[in-house]
Amino acid sequence: MLKIPGYEGGPLVDGSAYLDDPLFWPVHLGSCLRGEDAQRAAFGADWDAAMELYRGLSDEREWPVFSVPLCSGHTVHVVYRNFDGDRGVDYLMYHPAWSAVETLAVDDGHFMGPGMAWPELLSAARQPAPEGVADTDARLLLLFPTLGDAQLPDDAAIVLTDALAALTLIEEPAEVASMLLENQGQWAPAHWSPADGIWINDGGHSYRNPGNAFALPEVRLLEISNALTGGHGR
Repeated sequence: MLKIPGYEGGPLVDGSAYLDDPLFWPVHLGSCLRGEDAQRAAFGADWDAAMELYRGLSDEREWPVFSVPLCSGHTVHVVYRNFDGDRGVDYLMYHPAWSAVETLAVDDGHFMGPGMAWPELLSAARQPAPEGVADTDARLLLLFPTLGDAQLPDDAAIVLTDALAALTLIEEPAEVASMLLENQGQWAPAHWSPADGIWINDGGHSYRNPGNAFALPEVRLLEISNALTGGHGR
């Protein structure tokens, strides 16, 4: 059984086997696919099969974990939290020097985020990894629900489209990529800016907005910024 220091939860298990199922990705991105048109474009005729897959992902007896290691030694853990009546996906960051994990974002009915800006998402996806989830496209889609960025670059849709085309059976990946970037999780897209070397945002539900009473400590914000960008800025 897997353990994540400081994370109080249920039976954590390696979820990597799910990554080979093309239906996993629209299920994982489900909170960003709002409305019937988006769901139809993402799932097509595979809705019943996707719901069967979701039942496995949300089983109280096994909480799938997907680990995305970064060059800095930090790891982003994506955890399917399967408490009865309190299901969601937790996006956590951990470093062996820390006594406990920190929460980047929470994807559920009481959402918290955003956890990343687009350049951070792209950087984290492209960092080489000898273990955990190594595929760049898989890392991008796994971490995508943490995104909340009002200043997307012109090529964001192309990058996301390529990842969807590589890993899913979605017939019109460009259409779905556009829908995903329009929604960007459950929060409003945030504006990111540098402050003393730290990338912060103005999101009212974000742990990375120092103006929020529940924000992460400054030392953690700096470390997280450096880890996600590989030591480079926006």
